[in-house]
Amino acid sequence: MALYLIGDVQGCNSALGRLLDEISFSPSRDTLVLLGDLVNRGPDSRGVLRRLKSLDGAARCLLGNHDLHLLGIAHGVRGPGRGDTVRDVLDAPDRSVLLDWLRQQSTALQLTIAGHSVLMVHAGVLPDWTAAQTLTLATELQDALRASDYGHFLHAMYGNTPTQWSDGLRGVERLRVIVNALTRLRFCDAQGRMEFESKEGPGQAPTGFMPWFEVPGRRTAQDTVVFGHWSTLGPLARRDVVAMDTGCVWGGCLSALELDPLQADGPLRWALHQVQCEAAQKPGKL
Repeated sequence: MALYLIGDVQGCNSALGRLLDEISFSPSRDTLVLLGDLVNRGPDSRGVLRRLKSLDGAARCLLGNHDLHLLGIAHGVRGPGRGDTVRDVLDAPDRSVLLDWLRQQSTALQLTIAGHSVLMVHAGVLPDWTAAQTLTLATELQDALRASDYGHFLHAMYGNTPTQWSDGLRGVERLRVIVNALTRLRFCDAQGRMEFESKEGPGQAPTGFMPWFEVPGRRTAQDTVVFGHWSTLGPLARRDVVAMDTGCVWGGCLSALELDPLQADGPLRWALHQVQCEAAQKPGKL
């Protein structure tokens, strides 16, 4: 019995299949958590969704910015961008089934392993949020996506403002901060103001900003936060943060972090499994 946390697949279904073979994954025994960006940029988004949906309870998936973008395109909120590769999903005979399954997925998950809190998100957590608050806010976002009138949220989803969380936020502005933090965040300042223009590594942080996990006093510092989204970040595996987007769609690796959910108390132990991916895109907009 093992738990595997898998970074950004982004439509690389062949690589996902090879990674599952590499770890000898058994849906009757093991559990997968996909950390978001299941689709887009790679060659077979439809295959990824069909594979994961078929695994039923053995695969738990988070939603990333590319997954939400697919829902927005499908709902007519925006047209496909130049680098988007989701036409195979939009043209699929089971399109409605796949899209309905996708919008039922989670936006944050938490497990306790050997007494350690493991918080899983696609992109990041604002420094003022505790793990418990992150899960509560993620539920608000999930409820909006699962509602029968979820198109109203999709039409208001895009935008960079407000840039900072406030408990007093309501309605669309509240949901937009939640979705931007959980699915787009890389850099913020010491006050938790988010910045969305830079997509480079930490060494190129905009003036006054830093990686979200380096903000002093971050309230999830005692948790282990596992995230994807940031392929230019480079290797990062610390007690408090583990980055899992290893750039599969850009010709890097697809990675799985193996955890033992039955591990006895002690330091959290993990093993990393990787398969090399074929370059599907040239480096560009992430």
